Amino acid sequence: MTTTTETSYSTVAPVRTLSITSLALGIASIVFGWTLVAPVAGLVVGILALKQEPLGKTYAVWGIVLNAVMLVGIAFVALLTLVGIGIGFAALPFAFN
Repeated sequence: MTTTTETSYSTVAPVRTLSITSLALGIASIVFGWTLVAPVAGLVVGILALKQEPLGKTYAVWGIVLNAVMLVGIAFVALLTLVGIGIGFAALPFAFN
């Protein structure tokens, strides 16, 4: 009399690849100062992750936030640079008096 017991240990981890990628790109953009390509890619990947991976929603939201903060920071620095250049050109006629 032989009995076979079948045990199934198929515990599959939930797929959160896009969510974690977005979070990693957000952290890396802030830490390493990556300015344009990585935050845009992280933002796009984070938005895709919200739609496709319901279990990775927290990671995706944090990735979106970090990438958006980096993009807003870039826009702020660019705006300040343009204002500074404009003030410099406006003051140029007075520099040679």
